[in-house]
Amino acid sequence: MNRLAMLLFAAACCGSLSVQAGTLVDLAAEASRPAANDLVRASVFSEASGKNPGELAQRVNADIAEALKLIRSKTGVTVKSGHQSTYPVYGQTQKIEGWRMRSELVIESKDQGGVSELLGKLQQMRLAVSEVSLMPSPETRRQVEEETTRAAIRAFQGRAAVVAGELGKAWKIKQLNIQQGGGMPMPMMRASRTAMLAEAAPAPLEAGESLVTTTVSGQIELAD
Repeated sequence: MNRLAMLLFAAACCGSLSVQAGTLVDLAAEASRPAANDLVRASVFSEASGKNPGELAQRVNADIAEALKLIRSKTGVTVKSGHQSTYPVYGQTQKIEGWRMRSELVIESKDQGGVSELLGKLQQMRLAVSEVSLMPSPETRRQVEEETTRAAIRAFQGRAAVVAGELGKAWKIKQLNIQQGGGMPMPMMRASRTAMLAEAAPAPLEAGESLVTTTVSGQIELAD
C-alpha cells in the first residue's frame, strides 16, 4: 500500500469513528382483524382389519375409489390423498394376529353446505369422518393480513412518535420485523380412530370468524 492510500485509509477510519449513533429504542405494536372462515376442510377415511393384507388393500382401495368418484362429481370441491397406513394387530401373546389398513382423503371447499351433504353421502359408503375444520381461505387471509399489516405499521409509527415526542427527539426506523399470526383452522369435529359412523346424518356447519394478527417490532434511533 503506497503512502497516499494509507493516508486515505486512515482518514476513512477516523471519519467512521467520529460518527455517533443516537439512542436506540426497541418497540413493538400489533393489529388484529377478524377473517371469515369461508373454507371448510374435512378428512374422511376407510379402515379395515383382517388377516390378509392383500384383501384389506383391495377393500380399502375400492372404498377410496368409489369415494373419489363421488367427490370429483361435485363442483367447487378439491380432494387430495391424506395419511395412509398399514400396521400389525398384536394378540395377548404379542404375536401378530392380523393387520389394519387405513387410507384417508382430504376435502376442501368454500361450499360448506355442499360439504356437509357430501360427508353424509360418504358416510353411507362406509367411510368415516375423522376431522372437520373451518378456516379463512388463502385469498381471505391474504386480504386481512394486508389490512392488519398496514394498521400495525401505523401503530408502530404512532408509538415511535410518542416516545420521541416525550423526549424531544427526532427519530428514524433502524430495523423492522413483521410477523403474521392467528387464523388457524378451527376444529369442528374430531372422531376416534375406530369411529365408523355409516348412518350419521350430515351436521350443519357454523362458519364464524378467525382472528388474524400482525405484529411489527423493531428499533428506532433517536437523534442526539
